[in-house]
Amino acid sequence: MIDALVERVSGGGVVVLSGAGLSTESGIPDYRGPSGVARRHTPMTYQTFTGDPVARRRYWARSHVGWRLMARAWPNDGHRAVARLQHAGLVDAVITQNVDGLHTAAGSPAVVELHGRLDVVVCLDCGNRVSREELDRRLREANPDFAARAGAVNPDGDVELDDAQVAGFHVVDCTFCGTGTLKPDVVFFGETVPAPRVAHCFALVEQARLLLVLGSSLTVMSGRRFVLRAAKLGIPVVIVNQGETRGDPYASLTVDAPLGRVLPALADRTTGAAVTPVTPVAAG
Repeated sequence: MIDALVERVSGGGVVVLSGAGLSTESGIPDYRGPSGVARRHTPMTYQTFTGDPVARRRYWARSHVGWRLMARAWPNDGHRAVARLQHAGLVDAVITQNVDGLHTAAGSPAVVELHGRLDVVVCLDCGNRVSREELDRRLREANPDFAARAGAVNPDGDVELDDAQVAGFHVVDCTFCGTGTLKPDVVFFGETVPAPRVAHCFALVEQARLLLVLGSSLTVMSGRRFVLRAAKLGIPVVIVNQGETRGDPYASLTVDAPLGRVLPALADRTTGAAVTPVTPVAAG
């Protein structure tokens, strides 16, 4: 399969569509792959976050703990291989469904973060944006005695905490406007991806010679629509993922294997160079 993958990618003009499966080797689990985690609670929706102060406090308590784990995540060999393919001129752009910022941290120069980034926080009232590091500092100051223990972090950056653990957690407001509600600059369930961003992604796919899907089950339409568009236009689709995906019927090639092994081999064979050590940059 690697020979067929090399043959297709070596022609260039590739647009990558990546999902949570690419970040599992960085310690961030996905929901549906081999390392997927079972979630006891329904993911936070935009409507609940904005309309229920108690639910919002619970979210921020869980996310405050989860952020400490996410901020320590480093790009893995798969992320770095994608960056190498970009610098070699074979991959034109990356569309990622992930919110961890690891593509950029690995050195990828052209990344469209479809669902936003966890390391940026936006005020829903005035629109001001601040870094997650700044918010983390303020939350620590507002909750000096908060010390909740947590298990594995979820792909969207929070953790499971009992209600008793979040009782008394203090949420902070926007410092720019004084009273605004803060939210991670990511697309929640029930929220739509900004139309200009979607249009840009469609344009990238339509100009591609090949759409390369990495680590996505394509279960939700947010990512699968780009596979459908490519197939409709006759643009070949190649999928590298552990397990079946909902895009498999549209793919000319599927590779079921760990991305951390396949992608470095692909980069080696298509760029003609061994992996160059890269000083990692923290995602957060």
